Amino acid sequence: MSAIRIHLRNNGLSLAFGALFLLSLAGQAWSGLVDFNNQELARGTPPVGLLDYLTSSSFAVDVAENWQSEYLQFFLYVFATVWLVQRGSPESKPMRKVGLESDQEQLLDGHLRDGSPRWAQAGGWRTAVFSRSLGLVMGAIFLLSWLAQSVAGVSAYNAQQLSDFGDPVSWGEYLLSADFWNRTLQNWQSEFLAIGCMAIFSVYLRQRGSPESKPVGAEHHITDETG
Repeated sequence: MSAIRIHLRNNGLSLAFGALFLLSLAGQAWSGLVDFNNQELARGTPPVGLLDYLTSSSFAVDVAENWQSEYLQFFLYVFATVWLVQRGSPESKPMRKVGLESDQEQLLDGHLRDGSPRWAQAGGWRTAVFSRSLGLVMGAIFLLSWLAQSVAGVSAYNAQQLSDFGDPVSWGEYLLSADFWNRTLQNWQSEFLAIGCMAIFSVYLRQRGSPESKPVGAEHHITDETG
């Protein structure tokens, strides 16, 4: 087997979803441009080109509001599953492991392996940071995306206000506006629903061969077991 085929096989999940992301983003850009120009023509203003649309606040706010909700989902799920459990779900730890778990379970201190990451072996603040790095990075991306949404959102909102002969608002005023929270909460509620459904559905339903599912023949009450 060639090196390229081995690389594709070993990284198939990330490469497939990376490709789907780029295709979806391109589709959003094109359909968004068409919709944006239809609205511009309805107002009697000239349409814009693709590059102008891609650098517009209208496109930026649509992208950012989806990104922040997705990373909020992962951020909350990473931290929530430390302390919260769901009996029978492969998405949950067993009841006996609630919390940060022991050094033995986490392969720390005297339980390190030869291939353990350097920051896991370092001890002190570096191990403390590394032991929470997944949640911290997800949380940071969420906050940055939410900030980007607010900045692009106030620009898009004010552009709409001016075209409708309304008064523009400041960034602080926009953060308290219905437009900002409507954009935010319509994404949050769908993410929370999806997480809850996955946790519950995976107790009673199966997908053969998926690590997100228990083995097909596993009892419903079995927790933290994947197929």
